[in-house]
Amino acid sequence: MVDPSPAPDSLPIRVLIADKTRMNTQLLAHSLEQDPRFQVVEAEPPEAAILALVSSAKPDVVLLSPVLDNDPALGLRVARQLRGLHPDMRVVILLDASERAAVVEAFRAGARGVFCRTEPMETLAKCITCAHSGQVWANSQELSYLLEALSEAMSMRSADNDLSLLTKRERDVVLCVAEGLSNREIAHRLKLTEHTVKNYLFRVFDKLGVSSRVEVVLYAFKLVRSSNQDGQRAVPAAHHAPSARSSRENRRRR
Repeated sequence: MVDPSPAPDSLPIRVLIADKTRMNTQLLAHSLEQDPRFQVVEAEPPEAAILALVSSAKPDVVLLSPVLDNDPALGLRVARQLRGLHPDMRVVILLDASERAAVVEAFRAGARGVFCRTEPMETLAKCITCAHSGQVWANSQELSYLLEALSEAMSMRSADNDLSLLTKRERDVVLCVAEGLSNREIAHRLKLTEHTVKNYLFRVFDKLGVSSRVEVVLYAFKLVRSSNQDGQRAVPAAHHAPSARSSRENRRRR
């Protein structure tokens, strides 16, 4: 059982919510506000209004429904905009069902996690805290969808050829991304500027044919299998929600 009380001197996690209807947003906000770990802001369409509120409120985590204002793709468009404007911001996409296409599109849009509405509220709190810490939130089935999509995207390349596409410095950046580090944290660790880190990531995306940091994390799993040859350390696995049939006692960090 996770103690909902924040640690002494810790700041609450700022969470911005834009759900499919105003009522859904208000209900979700009310539920999360009962947890002292979270400071909640409600957002409403249109897209420009959500982006403006994000810029002013500066949330740590954004909860988005793909469907906003009766537009089935507006939430994902907002997520893509946030990826470009605020690359270190954590986005979680709220799904009605864990369907393959929806899961893959959510992560391609830049999400750090997906949360299915069939899960209990306490699991959403865990999802938010893990996303805030830089980890990826997906259950085992959702992760398999991502791995399949990545495998399909790279089906024309061998693992060795994939590795040869990246320079040593680009591999270092990939490993840092897989650890959940922000661009600022990567810059500090590698003694680079944030601008240089962004340039490295753009080149990595282009070379690997991926479109999000999450796909880079999945790629890093393959990279790690060869990292011992270079004396590099292994990448810690992302945090995964359990499958729908798993008990909450089986939830753990991997």
